Amino acid sequence: MFTGIVEEIGQVTAVEASGDGVRVTVRAPKAVSDAAHGDSISVSGVCLTVVDQGGDWFTADVMRQTLDMSTLQGVSAGRPVNLERATVAHGRLGGHIVQGHIDGTGELLEVRPGAEWRVLRVGLPAALAPLVVDKGSIAVDGVSLTVSAASPAVPPDGVHWFEVSLIPETLEATTLGARQPGDRVNLETDILARHVQRLLAFTPAASAAPDLPAAAAAPTEGGSA
Repeated sequence: MFTGIVEEIGQVTAVEASGDGVRVTVRAPKAVSDAAHGDSISVSGVCLTVVDQGGDWFTADVMRQTLDMSTLQGVSAGRPVNLERATVAHGRLGGHIVQGHIDGTGELLEVRPGAEWRVLRVGLPAALAPLVVDKGSIAVDGVSLTVSAASPAVPPDGVHWFEVSLIPETLEATTLGARQPGDRVNLETDILARHVQRLLAFTPAASAAPDLPAAAAAPTEGGSA
């Protein structure tokens, strides 16, 4: 479990084929300072497990499903990545609850600079759009952010999007400061929204509910049905 507060920007130093997946090595001095075999580290939003480590690096296996769903597909040496160690139970929840289980990727559609901040507009798959709400939380490349705007349920051009506003600290401390239109980013929607969506999928349609007797259906005076 993570909070989406990036601790350092690391760098992929090696990528090796491993079955139908890959084994990646990441330079991460802070992340491995107290890491042990089997620990979880978020790599640009993807929860990976430490299988080997050194003084300033760790190695993790990435399975095919993760490659297919994330920007780790095609990863190569030299790529900068956001890193966060798993949160501790007595620590502060500075961002929001992030699992490191991304829902998919989005495309950076627009970057609008401001006086002291930068607004990013990110396109996302239609299936994820209902899970993103204005002023809600979302993790972009593992960074906990607040949604500052979102497309309507039925966008005029058919493109679903959301916007986030990045303060100077976020621009400096994460890889998002270097992102440009056309770049793909990892997305993890809020876990509460995902649970609600799943519960609703099992809720019978109102039309399928049995008809109530007239007396029971009509509200009583001074009360409600």
